[in-house]
Amino acid sequence: MSRREAVGEGIGDAELADRIDEYWEWVAVALFLLTTVDVLTTLGAAATVGVDGEANPFVRWLLQRSLPALIAVNLLAVVAGTVGFRGVVATLRRTPPWLRPYYAVVIEAWLGLLVAAGLAVFANNLAVIVFGESLL
Repeated sequence: MSRREAVGEGIGDAELADRIDEYWEWVAVALFLLTTVDVLTTLGAAATVGVDGEANPFVRWLLQRSLPALIAVNLLAVVAGTVGFRGVVATLRRTPPWLRPYYAVVIEAWLGLLVAAGLAVFANNLAVIVFGESLL
């Protein structure tokens, strides 16, 4: 039995286009959680416990400087994340169809971890706002 017979035909171009559209939706969710929601809840947490309560030293430093600096860094993170994921999509398109299912699993796991990290950051910041303590 050949490798192609063992794994099937893989992911064709039509299915690939649908998956890529869905992946971009998940990237948008992850970036929203990791930037917009994080900034808003970080500001709320800083108002509750003070800037020194911020666990991330770089974010603490930005909070001590200015709000525009914090927003600029987060916008830069969105651009970098978008450009980086565009590269991931480009490599997925160049991947042979029989190998795409394996690469797709890696991408899906990575996106799931990004969304989970965003939710964890949100939960932690919310705990600081409500209870005055970090979950960490």
